[in-house]
Amino acid sequence: MDLTFWQYQFRIIMLGDSTVGKSSLLKRYTEDLFLESINQTVGVDFYVHFLEVEPGVRVKLQFWDTAGQERFRSVTRSYYRNSVGALLVFDITNQASFNHIKEWHDEVCERVQPHKVLFVLVGHKSDQDAKGERVVSREDAVKLAGQLGVPYMEVSAKTGQHVREAFELLTRRVYQGLLSGEVELQEGWDGVKCATPQAPHLQRASLIQHSTDPKKKCCS
Repeated sequence: MDLTFWQYQFRIIMLGDSTVGKSSLLKRYTEDLFLESINQTVGVDFYVHFLEVEPGVRVKLQFWDTAGQERFRSVTRSYYRNSVGALLVFDITNQASFNHIKEWHDEVCERVQPHKVLFVLVGHKSDQDAKGERVVSREDAVKLAGQLGVPYMEVSAKTGQHVREAFELLTRRVYQGLLSGEVELQEGWDGVKCATPQAPHLQRASLIQHSTDPKKKCCS
């Protein structure tokens, strides 16, 4: 099987303050590596990963790892519109990074119209909980996730705990959004791409057909 073959491409953006560990999470997920020290992202970095969301349906995930520093915001904002999913990342040992999550969320929602972005809220550095370093309670994080209407997970790039699950949860949310019509394939929008372009009215029909028959491929 061609390892680069895919039916869909989803563009996912990593959001959150500087030093919360967005790059470390991507490194762990895409390469299963953890580096004690990693250079801060300048502007935007790119990562690619492939995931089979159901038998016969392979998704190419294109991740945009954005810099959290304010001086790069004008650069990172330009990437919001062509994203279909976002991981909102904060550091459970950093209260300010948690306090800024709603700002990140609202800024994206304002700029992506008329398109749709699906989110997962991620509390990073869960390994620090056992050391007594936590300052953001799980209860507060769950409450915020409820207010934003998004799932919440706690993860650790250092140990690998729940990292894969967080990324796959977001990917499957986007895929289910395609099946339900919450997310739509649109010409001129790069948030979701189909490997073989089809007429818009056929794309939705193919997705629905595939959801009931895993042997069918939307973009074969």
